[in-house]
Amino acid sequence: MNEFFSFISLIDIIDIAIISYIIYRLLLLIKGTRAFYMVFGIIILIFVSFVSQYLGLKTTSWVLSNFSGYLFLTIIILFQPEIRRALAFIGETKMFGTSGEDISYTIDELVKAATILANRQIGALIVMQRDTELSHYIQAGTKLDSNVCKDLLISIFIPYSPLHDGAVIISEGKIKYAGSILPLTKHENIDRKFGTRHRAALGITEETDSVSIVVSEERGTISVAFKGNITSELDADMLRDTLYNIFQQSNKPKRSQDAAE
Repeated sequence: MNEFFSFISLIDIIDIAIISYIIYRLLLLIKGTRAFYMVFGIIILIFVSFVSQYLGLKTTSWVLSNFSGYLFLTIIILFQPEIRRALAFIGETKMFGTSGEDISYTIDELVKAATILANRQIGALIVMQRDTELSHYIQAGTKLDSNVCKDLLISIFIPYSPLHDGAVIISEGKIKYAGSILPLTKHENIDRKFGTRHRAALGITEETDSVSIVVSEERGTISVAFKGNITSELDADMLRDTLYNIFQQSNKPKRSQDAAE
């Protein structure tokens, strides 16, 4: 044992720690998704390959050996969403792309709109783009490029509006798109109380660093999804605090009473 530890240097320990942390983060990224089970499938195939070679099963060994030659390409194809998501998280920064004043105004308008929609039990899905471009993930949608305004947001999600079923995309302090279709979450252990809007909110935050605000039509509750996690049952103050914490605003403006109208 002493001879074994004599060959391990501080660099080796650091090297092992880095790889261990990377594997740990990758497992967290794919936990609860189909990719998590595919990883175990690949591990089983590799194990069977070693066993077949040991037992002299030539046909099985030949098939698995040929498969292993394309294993790297197979992993890239199968885990493309997870790889894209991991790279997005690694490369993300803490900037929203607009000034603190613009962010404060945007958050206030969103809180007002979400609160009013929740009180009226009108479903809504609003996505705030951060650093990852969302145009590669959204489908359809009508381009608006309008200023963020609670009245406009409410009118978009009114049930008889042609854009109420899709998501509103906000970027750089502007409403860029409305009626957008988002990818649904790949997680299977989602609470049954969450519908399609919540699954879409989770899906886009699993793929990007965006923030999603969801208003439930059935329960009249407000939820926020970020980095593949969702926080529900938020009131106006909790929603505002959550958004400011995500965008790391140290100077929060005084809460206005009309946010709870």
